[in-house]
Amino acid sequence: MRVRVATTILGITAVLLAVPACSTDTVGDPSDTTPSARPGKQADTTQQAALLSSAALETRLLNKSDLGRGYLRKPERPSQHDDVTVIGCPALSELGGDAATGGTLSFPRKAKADFTYGGSSSEVSEELYSDNPTKLSDGIGRIFDAMTGCPTYQVVVGGTPIDMASQKLIPPHKLGDEQWSQLLTFSTRERSTVVKQTAIRDGSLLLIVSGSPALVDRHLDKALDKATTTS
Repeated sequence: MRVRVATTILGITAVLLAVPACSTDTVGDPSDTTPSARPGKQADTTQQAALLSSAALETRLLNKSDLGRGYLRKPERPSQHDDVTVIGCPALSELGGDAATGGTLSFPRKAKADFTYGGSSSEVSEELYSDNPTKLSDGIGRIFDAMTGCPTYQVVVGGTPIDMASQKLIPPHKLGDEQWSQLLTFSTRERSTVVKQTAIRDGSLLLIVSGSPALVDRHLDKALDKATTTS
């Protein structure tokens, strides 16, 4: 099955267009108010914390001083409008092409930062979102379930085929209210890149850390601590 889409915001396409990269925008439908039936979910829309603005989220992102020596912040990448074809993943196709690639469904309150490390190809990206807990949970849960439900598939971006492999990982259960984690491998004729992505929902805040697996593991706790501070 093929789904042709035109990406309009940073998302998984950011990784596909510039391997190695590190961010996969996972998104939710702002109009969706239906409670999720996901087992074990603890989202409580009646007792949610106050939502944070994009400006407030920006102050809670990690910066170079938080990360330590050797990190440089990457400039914001302009929006992409490349045609994307997803092949061999019915679960992603069922979500709709834009949802599968981080296209049109997006949380309005968000902030993002990308960093390179040591002048190498190692990168780490942090994304923060704030919304109704159920919307956050449903949105990212659908995307993670779909992506990890397809062990292998292919994405064609602007005529360039990229072989994808996904692996569901055991998330850090002691962090936040809900957790998701996966390992993605992007392969072209030139090279392969492995990207780890871990998402933590804590109340009405969603944290996503993506990039080189070692860097994600190194900075996840620190990112959550800063993102959930109330000071």
